[in-house]
Amino acid sequence: MLKLNQDLRSLWEQHVYWTRLAVNSIVGRLPDEVPTVNRLLRNPTDFASALKPFYGADIANTFAQLLTAHLTIAVELVKALQAGNTSAAADAQRRWYANADEIAGFLAKINPYWNENEWRNMMHEHLDLLTKEVSSRLSGDFVQNVAVSDQIQKQALEMADVMTRGIIMQFPAAFTL
Repeated sequence: MLKLNQDLRSLWEQHVYWTRLAVNSIVGRLPDEVPTVNRLLRNPTDFASALKPFYGADIANTFAQLLTAHLTIAVELVKALQAGNTSAAADAQRRWYANADEIAGFLAKINPYWNENEWRNMMHEHLDLLTKEVSSRLSGDFVQNVAVSDQIQKQALEMADVMTRGIIMQFPAAFTL
């Protein structure tokens, strides 16, 4: 149980860490943008590897696809905002929230101990916080940017804990002493 929780916490921390670095690279037009985004896009595959022993390859890969879409839309959104393209940003934001709802529905479908509304709320909070992080980065409010990053990390760990509890409840035999 402890290893599962540590693994999921690590994956969610990597998710927000590499997202932050990608945002900073895109907004700052840094030369590490491509390798940073590529590393970020490894996160869904790492999640699939963690979920595969419990849910099998098909479900794990579907989650990876949904999470990859989540991340690629985020990159698209940040680039649109950085370029000042408000219509493209609005379209990306709409698709981003729709993807979050799809992730919540998928998770609730595969685990009876995961509540769709709870996941939707967590995913929307995650997107709201990331939107604030991007906005503060774009405006140069670095104090706010760091403060929001701390909130994002805390919230990501809460998602990891919810994920852990659901897996343990669904597969108790996998965790017997």
